[in-house]
Amino acid sequence: MIGSDSDVSLHSTFASRYVRTSLPRFKMAENSIPKEAAFQIINDELMLDGNPRLNLASFVTTWMEPECDKLIMASVNKNYVDMDEYPVTTELQNRCVNMIAHLFNAPLGESEIAVGVGTVGSSEAIMLAGLAFKRKWQNKMRALGKPWDKPNIVTGANVQVCWEKFARYFEVELKEVKLSEGYYVMDPEKAVEMVDENTICVAAILGSTLNGEFEDVKRLNDLLLEKNATTGWDTPIHVDAASGGFIAPFLYSELEWDFRLPLVKSINVSGHKYGLVYAGIGWVIWRSKEDLPEELIFHINYLGSDQPTFTLNFSKGSSQIIAQYYQLIRLGFEGYKNIMQNCQENAMVLKEGLEKTERFNIVSKDNGVPLVAFSLKDHSQHNEFEISDMLRRYGWVVPAYTMPPDAQHITVLRVVIREDFSRTLAERLVIDIVKVLHELDTMPAKVNAKIEICEEKGIENKTELEVQRKFTDAWRKFVANKKKTNGVC
Repeated sequence: MIGSDSDVSLHSTFASRYVRTSLPRFKMAENSIPKEAAFQIINDELMLDGNPRLNLASFVTTWMEPECDKLIMASVNKNYVDMDEYPVTTELQNRCVNMIAHLFNAPLGESEIAVGVGTVGSSEAIMLAGLAFKRKWQNKMRALGKPWDKPNIVTGANVQVCWEKFARYFEVELKEVKLSEGYYVMDPEKAVEMVDENTICVAAILGSTLNGEFEDVKRLNDLLLEKNATTGWDTPIHVDAASGGFIAPFLYSELEWDFRLPLVKSINVSGHKYGLVYAGIGWVIWRSKEDLPEELIFHINYLGSDQPTFTLNFSKGSSQIIAQYYQLIRLGFEGYKNIMQNCQENAMVLKEGLEKTERFNIVSKDNGVPLVAFSLKDHSQHNEFEISDMLRRYGWVVPAYTMPPDAQHITVLRVVIREDFSRTLAERLVIDIVKVLHELDTMPAKVNAKIEICEEKGIENKTELEVQRKFTDAWRKFVANKKKTNGVC
Protein backbone atom coordinates (compact mmCIF):
# COMPACT_ATOMS: atom_id res chain seq x y z
CA MET A 1 0.00 0.00 0.00
CA ILE A 2 2.71 2.50 -0.96
CA GLY A 3 1.25 6.03 -0.91
CA SER A 4 -1.42 5.25 1.68
CA ASP A 5 -2.20 8.11 4.09
CA SER A 6 -2.39 5.61 6.92
CA ASP A 7 1.18 4.37 6.48
CA VAL A 8 2.78 7.22 8.43
CA SER A 9 6.16 5.49 8.53
CA LEU A 10 6.61 6.16 4.82
CA HIS A 11 5.76 9.83 4.85
CA SER A 12 7.49 12.99 5.95
CA THR A 13 5.34 15.89 7.15
CA PHE A 14 5.78 17.69 3.84
CA ALA A 15 4.60 14.61 1.94
CA SER A 16 1.50 14.19 4.09
CA ARG A 17 -2.03 15.45 3.63
CA TYR A 18 -1.63 17.83 6.56
CA VAL A 19 0.21 20.44 4.48
CA ARG A 20 -2.39 20.34 1.71
CA THR A 21 -5.11 22.05 3.73
CA SER A 22 -5.27 25.45 5.40
CA LEU A 23 -4.92 25.71 9.14
CA PRO A 24 -8.15 26.39 11.07
CA ARG A 25 -8.69 30.10 11.69
CA PHE A 26 -12.12 30.33 13.30
CA LYS A 27 -13.29 26.87 14.38
CA MET A 28 -11.47 23.99 15.99
CA ALA A 29 -10.71 21.16 13.56
CA GLU A 30 -12.82 18.02 13.79
CA ASN A 31 -9.86 15.62 13.73
CA SER A 32 -6.46 15.41 15.37
CA ILE A 33 -3.16 15.63 13.52
CA PRO A 34 0.24 14.16 14.44
CA LYS A 35 2.37 16.24 16.84
CA GLU A 36 5.17 16.45 14.25
CA ALA A 37 2.80 17.95 11.68
CA ALA A 38 1.34 20.43 14.18
CA PHE A 39 4.81 21.59 15.18
CA GLN A 40 6.10 21.91 11.63
CA ILE A 41 3.09 23.80 10.28
CA ILE A 42 3.01 26.31 13.15
CA ASN A 43 6.78 26.71 13.11
CA ASP A 44 6.70 27.45 9.39
CA GLU A 45 4.09 30.16 9.79
CA LEU A 46 6.01 31.75 12.65
CA MET A 47 8.99 32.19 10.31
CA LEU A 48 7.08 35.15 8.86
CA ASP A 49 7.41 37.02 12.16
CA GLY A 50 10.17 39.60 12.43
CA ASN A 51 13.47 38.74 14.11
CA PRO A 52 13.10 39.81 17.78
CA ARG A 53 16.78 40.79 17.98
CA LEU A 54 16.26 43.28 15.12
CA ASN A 55 13.05 44.67 16.61
CA LEU A 56 14.42 48.04 17.64
CA ALA A 57 10.95 49.32 18.48
CA SER A 58 10.80 47.37 21.72
CA PHE A 59 12.35 47.94 25.13
CA VAL A 60 11.63 44.31 26.03
CA THR A 61 14.49 41.85 26.53
CA THR A 62 15.05 39.46 23.62
CA TRP A 63 18.09 37.51 24.81
CA MET A 64 19.09 35.72 28.01
CA GLU A 65 21.87 33.29 28.85
CA PRO A 66 21.26 29.59 28.10
CA GLU A 67 21.58 28.73 31.80
CA CYS A 68 18.68 31.06 32.59
CA ASP A 69 16.69 29.62 29.69
CA LYS A 70 17.04 26.21 31.36
CA LEU A 71 15.72 27.56 34.65
CA ILE A 72 12.79 29.13 32.82
CA MET A 73 11.86 25.89 31.09
CA ALA A 74 12.26 23.90 34.33
CA SER A 75 9.73 26.17 36.09
CA VAL A 76 7.34 26.93 33.25
CA ASN A 77 4.75 24.55 34.76
CA LYS A 78 4.73 26.20 38.21
CA ASN A 79 1.75 28.38 39.07
CA TYR A 80 3.12 31.18 41.21
CA VAL A 81 -0.12 31.62 43.15
CA ASP A 82 0.33 28.17 44.75
CA MET A 83 2.59 29.65 47.39
CA ASP A 84 2.20 26.77 49.85
CA GLU A 85 3.21 24.25 47.19
CA TYR A 86 6.09 26.35 45.83
CA PRO A 87 7.46 28.16 48.91
CA VAL A 88 10.95 28.61 47.45
CA THR A 89 9.57 30.46 44.44
CA THR A 90 7.67 32.75 46.81
CA GLU A 91 10.89 33.33 48.74
CA LEU A 92 12.72 34.24 45.52
CA GLN A 93 10.05 36.83 44.70
CA ASN A 94 10.43 38.34 48.18
CA ARG A 95 14.20 38.51 47.72
CA CYS A 96 13.73 40.34 44.42
CA VAL A 97 11.39 42.85 46.07
CA ASN A 98 13.93 43.49 48.83
CA MET A 99 16.83 43.91 46.40
CA ILE A 100 14.91 46.30 44.14
CA ALA A 101 13.64 48.31 47.13
CA HIS A 102 17.21 48.80 48.38
CA LEU A 103 18.29 49.69 44.83
CA PHE A 104 15.65 52.45 44.92
CA ASN A 105 16.86 53.65 48.34
CA ALA A 106 13.75 52.65 50.28
CA PRO A 107 14.05 53.68 53.95
CA LEU A 108 14.59 50.14 55.25
CA GLY A 109 16.73 48.60 57.92
CA GLU A 110 19.38 46.03 56.97
CA SER A 111 17.02 43.06 57.46
CA GLU A 112 13.67 44.85 57.20
CA ILE A 113 11.25 43.34 54.67
CA ALA A 114 10.27 45.66 51.83
CA VAL A 115 6.70 46.25 50.66
CA GLY A 116 6.16 45.28 47.02
CA VAL A 117 5.02 42.61 44.62
CA GLY A 118 5.89 41.04 41.30
CA THR A 119 3.44 41.68 38.45
CA VAL A 120 3.09 40.64 34.81
CA GLY A 121 4.52 44.00 33.76
CA SER A 122 4.52 47.69 34.55
CA SER A 123 0.92 48.06 33.40
CA GLU A 124 -0.36 45.90 36.25
CA ALA A 125 2.13 47.54 38.62
CA ILE A 126 0.76 50.99 37.73
CA MET A 127 -2.83 49.81 38.23
CA LEU A 128 -1.94 48.58 41.72
CA ALA A 129 -0.05 51.75 42.67
CA GLY A 130 -2.88 53.89 41.33
CA LEU A 131 -5.47 51.94 43.33
CA ALA A 132 -3.42 52.42 46.49
CA PHE A 133 -3.28 56.20 45.91
CA LYS A 134 -6.99 56.35 45.12
CA ARG A 135 -8.00 54.40 48.23
CA LYS A 136 -5.75 56.47 50.52
CA TRP A 137 -7.18 59.69 49.08
CA GLN A 138 -10.76 58.43 49.47
CA ASN A 139 -10.17 57.43 53.08
CA LYS A 140 -8.68 60.86 53.82
CA MET A 141 -11.55 62.76 52.16
CA ARG A 142 -14.17 60.67 53.97
CA ALA A 143 -12.48 61.37 57.29
CA LEU A 144 -12.58 65.11 56.50
CA GLY A 145 -16.24 64.91 55.50
CA LYS A 146 -15.48 66.06 51.95
CA PRO A 147 -16.62 64.67 48.55
CA TRP A 148 -14.52 61.71 47.45
CA ASP A 149 -16.12 60.84 44.11
CA LYS A 150 -14.00 62.94 41.72
CA PRO A 151 -10.33 61.90 42.01
CA ASN A 152 -7.79 63.03 39.43
CA ILE A 153 -4.21 62.23 38.56
CA VAL A 154 -1.68 64.58 36.94
CA THR A 155 0.72 63.26 34.28
CA GLY A 156 2.52 64.45 31.19
CA ALA A 157 1.02 63.84 27.75
CA ASN A 158 4.01 61.57 27.11
CA VAL A 159 2.80 58.82 29.47
CA GLN A 160 2.35 55.27 28.28
CA VAL A 161 -1.19 54.13 27.45
CA CYS A 162 -1.45 52.10 30.68
CA TRP A 163 -2.02 55.38 32.56
CA GLU A 164 -4.99 56.14 30.32
CA LYS A 165 -6.26 52.63 30.98
CA PHE A 166 -5.97 53.12 34.73
CA ALA A 167 -7.87 56.41 34.55
CA ARG A 168 -10.66 54.95 32.42
CA TYR A 169 -10.98 51.58 34.16
CA PHE A 170 -10.93 52.97 37.70
CA GLU A 171 -12.80 56.23 37.07
CA VAL A 172 -10.05 58.73 37.73
CA GLU A 173 -9.77 61.97 35.74
CA LEU A 174 -6.49 62.14 33.83
CA LYS A 175 -5.05 65.67 33.75
CA GLU A 176 -2.25 65.82 31.18
CA VAL A 177 0.46 68.44 30.91
CA LYS A 178 0.81 69.15 27.19
CA LEU A 179 4.19 68.94 25.49
CA SER A 180 5.84 71.54 23.29
CA GLU A 181 8.33 71.43 20.45
CA GLY A 182 11.78 70.79 21.86
CA TYR A 183 10.43 69.85 25.33
CA TYR A 184 8.95 66.36 25.20
CA VAL A 185 8.52 65.55 28.90
CA MET A 186 6.27 66.82 31.69
CA ASP A 187 7.06 70.33 32.91
CA PRO A 188 7.13 70.16 36.75
CA GLU A 189 5.91 73.76 37.13
CA LYS A 190 2.89 73.17 34.89
CA ALA A 191 2.17 69.85 36.61
CA VAL A 192 2.08 71.38 40.08
CA GLU A 193 -0.18 74.18 38.82
CA MET A 194 -2.72 71.50 37.80
CA VAL A 195 -2.73 69.84 41.23
CA ASP A 196 -5.84 70.41 43.35
CA GLU A 197 -7.38 68.89 46.47
CA ASN A 198 -8.72 65.95 44.45
CA THR A 199 -5.33 64.96 42.99
CA ILE A 200 -4.45 61.49 44.25
CA CYS A 201 -0.86 61.75 42.95
CA VAL A 202 1.42 63.21 40.30
CA ALA A 203 3.02 60.59 38.05
CA ALA A 204 6.56 61.29 36.87
CA ILE A 205 8.26 59.27 34.13
CA LEU A 206 11.84 58.10 34.55
CA GLY A 207 12.56 57.40 30.91
CA SER A 208 9.97 58.67 28.45
CA THR A 209 9.14 56.14 25.74
CA LEU A 210 9.22 58.99 23.21
CA ASN A 211 12.83 60.10 23.59
CA GLY A 212 14.23 58.30 26.66
CA GLU A 213 14.48 61.49 28.71
CA PHE A 214 14.20 61.40 32.51
CA GLU A 215 11.68 63.83 33.98
CA ASP A 216 12.89 66.10 36.78
CA VAL A 217 11.45 64.24 39.79
CA LYS A 218 13.58 66.26 42.24
CA ARG A 219 12.19 69.57 40.97
CA LEU A 220 8.65 68.13 41.05
CA ASN A 221 9.16 66.97 44.64
CA ASP A 222 10.43 70.39 45.77
CA LEU A 223 7.56 72.28 44.11
CA LEU A 224 4.97 69.91 45.55
CA LEU A 225 6.44 70.25 49.04
CA GLU A 226 5.96 74.00 48.76
CA LYS A 227 2.39 73.66 47.51
CA ASN A 228 1.50 71.08 50.15
CA ALA A 229 2.88 73.36 52.87
CA THR A 230 0.82 76.28 51.56
CA THR A 231 -2.46 74.40 51.03
CA GLY A 232 -2.31 71.80 53.78
CA TRP A 233 -2.62 69.01 51.22
CA ASP A 234 -0.32 65.98 51.08
CA THR A 235 -0.24 65.24 47.33
CA PRO A 236 2.29 62.43 46.72
CA ILE A 237 4.39 61.30 43.73
CA HIS A 238 4.50 58.01 41.89
CA VAL A 239 7.52 57.35 39.68
CA ASP A 240 6.92 55.29 36.55
CA ALA A 241 10.42 53.88 36.17
CA ALA A 242 9.38 51.14 33.74
CA SER A 243 12.35 51.87 31.47
CA GLY A 244 14.70 53.88 33.67
CA GLY A 245 14.48 52.05 36.99
CA PHE A 246 17.22 49.59 36.10
CA ILE A 247 19.34 52.30 34.43
CA ALA A 248 19.51 55.28 36.78
CA PRO A 249 20.96 53.40 39.81
CA PHE A 250 23.88 52.16 37.70
CA LEU A 251 24.62 55.12 35.41
CA TYR A 252 23.33 58.12 37.38
CA SER A 253 23.70 57.17 41.03
CA GLU A 254 23.74 60.82 42.18
CA LEU A 255 20.42 61.60 40.48
CA GLU A 256 17.66 61.98 43.08
CA TRP A 257 14.47 60.47 41.68
CA ASP A 258 13.58 57.61 44.05
CA PHE A 259 12.69 57.12 47.73
CA ARG A 260 15.37 59.62 48.72
CA LEU A 261 12.67 62.18 47.90
CA PRO A 262 10.04 62.30 50.68
CA LEU A 263 6.98 62.60 48.42
CA VAL A 264 7.83 59.54 46.32
CA LYS A 265 5.54 56.88 47.78
CA SER A 266 5.70 54.15 45.12
CA ILE A 267 7.79 53.15 42.11
CA ASN A 268 7.15 50.66 39.31
CA VAL A 269 9.81 49.10 37.12
CA SER A 270 9.73 46.59 34.27
CA GLY A 271 11.91 43.57 34.91
CA HIS A 272 11.39 42.60 31.28
CA LYS A 273 13.01 45.81 30.00
CA TYR A 274 16.35 46.83 31.45
CA GLY A 275 15.85 44.33 34.27
CA LEU A 276 17.02 41.96 31.48
CA VAL A 277 14.27 39.33 31.71
CA TYR A 278 11.98 38.05 28.94
CA ALA A 279 8.51 39.59 28.66
CA GLY A 280 6.13 39.02 31.54
CA ILE A 281 7.61 40.53 34.73
CA GLY A 282 7.24 43.89 36.44
CA TRP A 283 7.59 45.18 39.99
CA VAL A 284 5.91 47.76 42.18
CA ILE A 285 7.57 48.91 45.39
CA TRP A 286 6.00 51.05 48.12
CA ARG A 287 7.92 53.33 50.44
CA SER A 288 6.37 51.78 53.56
CA LYS A 289 3.42 49.69 54.76
CA GLU A 290 1.49 52.88 55.47
CA ASP A 291 1.45 53.68 51.74
CA LEU A 292 -0.40 50.46 50.84
CA PRO A 293 -3.88 50.43 52.43
CA GLU A 294 -4.47 47.16 54.28
CA GLU A 295 -8.00 46.81 52.87
CA LEU A 296 -6.57 46.30 49.37
CA ILE A 297 -4.67 43.19 50.48
CA PHE A 298 -6.63 39.94 50.22
CA HIS A 299 -5.99 37.00 52.54
CA ILE A 300 -6.96 33.78 50.81
CA ASN A 301 -7.19 30.35 52.42
CA TYR A 302 -6.27 28.34 49.35
CA LEU A 303 -4.51 24.99 49.03
CA GLY A 304 -3.61 24.73 52.68
CA SER A 305 -2.44 28.13 53.92
CA ASP A 306 -3.32 31.79 54.39
CA GLN A 307 -1.98 33.70 51.40
CA PRO A 308 -1.89 37.52 51.33
CA THR A 309 -2.21 38.80 47.77
CA PHE A 310 -2.47 42.18 46.07
CA THR A 311 -2.55 41.63 42.34
CA LEU A 312 -5.05 42.02 39.51
CA ASN A 313 -4.26 38.50 38.31
CA PHE A 314 -4.49 35.25 40.22
CA SER A 315 -2.74 32.45 38.37
CA LYS A 316 0.52 33.32 36.65
CA GLY A 317 3.79 31.63 35.77
CA SER A 318 6.78 31.45 38.09
CA SER A 319 9.50 31.34 35.44
CA GLN A 320 9.94 35.10 34.98
CA ILE A 321 10.30 35.66 38.73
CA ILE A 322 12.99 32.98 38.86
CA ALA A 323 14.68 34.55 35.82
CA GLN A 324 14.72 37.94 37.53
CA TYR A 325 16.38 36.48 40.62
CA TYR A 326 18.93 34.75 38.36
CA GLN A 327 19.88 38.07 36.77
CA LEU A 328 20.13 39.90 40.08
CA ILE A 329 22.53 37.37 41.60
CA ARG A 330 24.32 36.46 38.36
CA LEU A 331 25.13 40.03 37.33
CA GLY A 332 25.16 41.89 40.61
CA PHE A 333 25.67 45.66 40.66
CA GLU A 334 28.88 45.38 38.66
CA GLY A 335 27.30 43.35 35.86
CA TYR A 336 24.26 45.57 35.48
CA LYS A 337 26.48 48.66 35.43
CA ASN A 338 28.71 47.21 32.70
CA ILE A 339 25.72 46.28 30.55
CA MET A 340 24.08 49.70 30.94
CA GLN A 341 27.37 51.43 30.09
CA ASN A 342 27.70 49.29 26.96
CA CYS A 343 24.15 50.20 25.93
CA GLN A 344 24.85 53.90 26.47
CA GLU A 345 28.10 53.78 24.50
CA ASN A 346 26.44 51.96 21.59
CA ALA A 347 23.67 54.57 21.60
CA MET A 348 26.36 57.26 21.21
CA VAL A 349 27.93 55.32 18.30
CA LEU A 350 24.56 55.24 16.55
CA LYS A 351 23.88 58.91 17.31
CA GLU A 352 27.26 60.02 15.96
CA GLY A 353 26.79 57.91 12.83
CA LEU A 354 23.42 59.56 12.16
CA GLU A 355 24.84 63.03 12.78
CA LYS A 356 27.57 62.41 10.20
CA THR A 357 24.91 61.96 7.51
CA GLU A 358 23.82 65.56 8.16
CA ARG A 359 20.26 64.49 7.38
CA PHE A 360 18.80 64.17 10.89
CA ASN A 361 18.03 66.14 14.01
CA ILE A 362 18.63 64.15 17.22
CA VAL A 363 15.58 64.44 19.49
CA SER A 364 16.77 62.18 22.34
CA LYS A 365 19.11 63.23 25.13
CA ASP A 366 22.55 61.82 25.90
CA ASN A 367 21.48 61.14 29.50
CA GLY A 368 18.51 58.85 30.03
CA VAL A 369 17.35 55.56 28.55
CA PRO A 370 19.89 54.35 25.94
CA LEU A 371 17.95 55.06 22.77
CA VAL A 372 18.27 57.36 19.80
CA ALA A 373 15.24 59.30 18.60
CA PHE A 374 15.77 61.33 15.45
CA SER A 375 13.86 63.20 12.76
CA LEU A 376 14.61 64.39 9.25
CA LYS A 377 15.91 67.91 8.77
CA ASP A 378 14.34 68.16 5.31
CA HIS A 379 10.82 66.81 4.68
CA SER A 380 10.45 68.08 1.15
CA GLN A 381 11.35 64.70 -0.38
CA HIS A 382 10.85 62.01 2.27
CA ASN A 383 9.29 61.50 5.67
CA GLU A 384 10.13 59.28 8.62
CA PHE A 385 7.36 56.79 7.86
CA GLU A 386 8.92 56.03 4.47
CA ILE A 387 12.32 55.43 6.05
CA SER A 388 10.76 53.09 8.63
CA ASP A 389 8.97 51.19 5.87
CA MET A 390 12.11 50.86 3.73
CA LEU A 391 14.27 49.66 6.65
CA ARG A 392 12.04 46.61 7.03
CA ARG A 393 13.44 45.36 3.74
CA TYR A 394 16.79 45.03 5.50
CA GLY A 395 15.19 43.25 8.46
CA TRP A 396 15.20 46.25 10.82
CA VAL A 397 12.05 47.19 12.73
CA VAL A 398 12.44 50.91 13.47
CA PRO A 399 9.20 52.68 14.44
CA ALA A 400 8.14 56.10 13.22
CA TYR A 401 5.52 58.03 15.18
CA THR A 402 4.18 61.48 15.86
CA MET A 403 4.60 63.18 19.22
CA PRO A 404 1.61 63.68 21.58
CA PRO A 405 -0.21 67.04 21.93
CA ASP A 406 0.91 69.82 21.56
CA ALA A 407 3.86 68.56 19.54
CA GLN A 408 1.94 66.24 17.22
CA HIS A 409 3.39 67.89 14.11
CA ILE A 410 6.81 66.40 15.03
CA THR A 411 7.56 62.93 13.65
CA VAL A 412 10.49 60.85 14.87
CA LEU A 413 12.20 57.53 14.32
CA ARG A 414 13.37 55.69 17.45
CA VAL A 415 16.00 53.00 18.00
CA VAL A 416 16.08 51.32 21.43
CA ILE A 417 19.53 50.04 22.39
CA ARG A 418 19.21 46.78 24.33
CA GLU A 419 21.81 44.49 25.84
CA ASP A 420 22.03 42.37 22.68
CA PHE A 421 22.48 45.32 20.28
CA SER A 422 26.22 45.39 19.64
CA ARG A 423 28.43 48.13 18.23
CA THR A 424 28.69 46.15 14.99
CA LEU A 425 24.90 46.18 14.65
CA ALA A 426 24.83 49.92 15.41
CA GLU A 427 27.33 50.57 12.62
CA ARG A 428 25.42 48.24 10.28
CA LEU A 429 22.18 50.09 10.96
CA VAL A 430 23.76 53.44 10.03
CA ILE A 431 24.99 51.92 6.76
CA ASP A 432 21.50 50.62 5.97
CA ILE A 433 19.86 53.95 6.84
CA VAL A 434 22.25 55.68 4.41
CA LYS A 435 21.31 53.10 1.76
CA VAL A 436 17.61 53.74 2.35
CA LEU A 437 18.10 57.50 2.03
CA HIS A 438 19.98 57.00 -1.23
CA GLU A 439 17.23 54.72 -2.57
CA LEU A 440 14.54 57.22 -1.65
CA ASP A 441 16.55 60.06 -3.19
CA THR A 442 16.90 58.23 -6.49
CA MET A 443 13.48 56.63 -6.91
CA PRO A 444 11.94 58.40 -9.94
CA ALA A 445 8.39 57.40 -9.13
CA LYS A 446 8.68 58.83 -5.62
CA VAL A 447 10.33 62.04 -6.79
CA ASN A 448 7.82 62.62 -9.59
CA ALA A 449 4.87 61.82 -7.34
CA LYS A 450 6.06 64.32 -4.77
CA ILE A 451 6.58 66.99 -7.43
CA GLU A 452 3.00 66.43 -8.56
CA ILE A 453 1.70 66.64 -4.98
CA CYS A 454 3.66 69.82 -4.38
CA GLU A 455 2.34 71.41 -7.57
CA GLU A 456 -1.21 70.27 -6.88
CA LYS A 457 -1.31 71.53 -3.27
CA GLY A 458 1.00 74.49 -3.65
CA ILE A 459 3.50 73.10 -1.20
CA GLU A 460 6.39 74.81 -2.92
CA ASN A 461 5.26 78.05 -1.27
CA LYS A 462 4.82 76.51 2.18
CA THR A 463 7.16 76.70 5.13
CA GLU A 464 9.18 73.66 6.24
CA LEU A 465 6.78 73.09 9.18
CA GLU A 466 3.71 73.28 6.93
CA VAL A 467 5.28 70.80 4.48
CA GLN A 468 6.09 68.41 7.31
CA ARG A 469 2.54 68.60 8.65
CA LYS A 470 1.03 67.94 5.21
CA PHE A 471 3.18 64.88 4.56
CA THR A 472 2.66 63.58 8.11
CA ASP A 473 -1.13 63.91 7.82
CA ALA A 474 -1.12 62.24 4.41
CA TRP A 475 1.00 59.34 5.63
CA ARG A 476 -1.14 58.82 8.72
CA LYS A 477 -4.23 58.61 6.53
CA PHE A 478 -2.44 56.10 4.29
CA VAL A 479 -1.48 53.92 7.28
CA ALA A 480 -5.04 54.12 8.66
CA ASN A 481 -6.54 53.06 5.32
CA LYS A 482 -4.01 50.24 5.04
CA LYS A 483 -5.07 48.92 8.47
CA LYS A 484 -8.70 48.98 7.40
CA THR A 485 -7.98 46.80 4.37
CA ASN A 486 -6.09 44.29 6.50
CA GLY A 487 -9.24 43.35 8.41
CA VAL A 488 -8.52 41.93 11.84
CA CYS A 489 -5.65 43.67 13.69
